[in-house]
Amino acid sequence: MPYLKIQTNREIADDVKQEILKKASVLVSKNLGKPEKYVMVRIDPVQTMRFAGSNAPCAYLELKSIGLPESKTEMLSKVLCQLIWDELKIPTERVYIEFADAKESMWGWNSGTF
Repeated sequence: MPYLKIQTNREIADDVKQEILKKASVLVSKNLGKPEKYVMVRIDPVQTMRFAGSNAPCAYLELKSIGLPESKTEMLSKVLCQLIWDELKIPTERVYIEFADAKESMWGWNSGTF
């Protein structure tokens, strides 16, 4: 159910992408209390992006999940920004994160919905 999409204007080597995908999957599963078997993480190819009037490294993340509680978004912002800093050295003030809570009936999987 949880889906994390990462977009950045920074080039990322394929081996680094794989490490980020692994770490992000575990992080999302742990912090949302959802089984990792339902977590999907995606890193888009390098994007042309500008943030705060600069094309310095930046990132935009989207985290969607069924039952994503608003009470967890601040903590999730902290851990996701830390991941981006640790792996890509993008300062946390250059990261935006969009959180979305999806209804079960609006999330398809395995020929049905949740």
